[in-house]
Amino acid sequence: MRLLLIRHGQTPSNLKHLLDTAAPGPTLTPLGQEQAAALPQALAAEQIDALYASTLVRAQLTAAPLAAAKGLEVQVRDGIKELAAGDLEMRGDHEAAAIYLTTAFAWAEGDTGRRMPGGENGVEALGRFDAVVAEAAGTGVETVGMVSHGAMIRTWVAARAANVDVAYASSHPLGNTGVVVLSGSPDRGWQALLWEEHPLGPEGSFPEDSGPAGAAAPTR
Repeated sequence: MRLLLIRHGQTPSNLKHLLDTAAPGPTLTPLGQEQAAALPQALAAEQIDALYASTLVRAQLTAAPLAAAKGLEVQVRDGIKELAAGDLEMRGDHEAAAIYLTTAFAWAEGDTGRRMPGGENGVEALGRFDAVVAEAAGTGVETVGMVSHGAMIRTWVAARAANVDVAYASSHPLGNTGVVVLSGSPDRGWQALLWEEHPLGPEGSFPEDSGPAGAAAPTR
């Protein structure tokens, strides 16, 4: 299966560098709406057979133009929502971002029992994303798009793709409407084919500020 993991468009909380992970979450900025509107053309060559989005509003708004262009119904799943920030929710300071991303990438390295302060642990976070991927794979379709979130995508790819390690995922940003393309299956494993960290669309047309979840991991 070909799996396209697409980060949502820009939100007001991204501009403020806030760890805004709770439902329903913010809507898109005008720039975020432009980024979402650019996805159908940017992904025109992809024969997407099924499209999923998380339960957070920003993911569904980002998926909507692509769904309309591809003639698909967006399948909303809680399992691909952002990593819950717990006690760090709505903080925008350097320390909070460092704790959040350090914890997430520790999960990808195998320390899945570690818990986000006041939030989920790695078994829970990776497991819920795994479940949605397994559901999609079980349908037998060839190409699946999932509109998810920066920290969730980067952590899951680092944990599950054989050719992406934590050093790479933590140092490479994933901007709003950036995409990671993988090939494989839950049984055989995954290989990353593309890590496009910049917003999809005409080059240089979307200067952005994408917030801490998609940024390179800070040092504490």
